Order: sequence, then structure tokens, then C-alpha cells
Amino acid sequence: MKIRGIIADTGPLYAAIDREDQYHQRSQQELNKINQEQLAILLPHPIYLETHKLILQSLGITAALKFTKDIEKQVNFLNPTPEDYQAATSIITKFPDQKITLFDAVTVILANQINLPVWTYDYHFDVMQAQVWR
Repeated sequence: MKIRGIIADTGPLYAAIDREDQYHQRSQQELNKINQEQLAILLPHPIYLETHKLILQSLGITAALKFTKDIEKQVNFLNPTPEDYQAATSIITKFPDQKITLFDAVTVILANQINLPVWTYDYHFDVMQAQVWR
């Protein structure tokens, strides 16, 4: 049975929380669509950690703790293997003119493995030819 879902990237998750973020309204609308379509949200552990760090640095400890409590109820976590990180490094080396993070490259590896689109606002996913949820 194929999962009906998306893999979340940091941008939309952060935007959903930060009311001052330029993508806040868009993220809220997309969360409504995700809920209406009953899509599962899958979250790679590296993206979870990156998002937590960004929230902690930008919005403080209270917001970061709330994020960790709320997100655990709403997502299914994906844990990359050492081989996934190696494959992600291979992706990065294909694009030496781009500042593609290991966070993003490993997310593409996981998305390709389970054939799900990535919910992101980052153009690097298009560069890596990932399936993007829009």
C-alpha cells in the first residue's frame, strides 16, 4: 500500500510557527490542504533537528519546546541510514556551483526511496530534480 503523504522540509515548518516569516500565510494554507487531503507528514530526523535549532535561535526556548511537543503528535519520523548520507554527499558533489546542504540532499534521498514529494520552499530541491509538493 502506497503512503499518501509528503516529506516536510524546514522552510514550511518554520514558517508555520513564525508569524513574521514571509511564508507564514502560505504555510498555514498548505497545512489546511494537507489536513483536508489527509496526507501523512513524514519528517526526516535531520530536518527535525534543523527546524528546532532555527526556532530556538530565532524565537526562543519556549517556542522550540512547543514545536517539539506539537510536532511529535503530527508527523512520522524518518531516520536516514549511513548509506543515505553517503548518497546525499554524492548528490551534493554533482552541483558544485550550488550551496546544497546535507539536510536537503538526504531529504531528497529519502523522498526518492519512498516516492513522495517534498514540501519545501527551497529551489535547491528543483535543482536536485526532486518531486516537490505544491
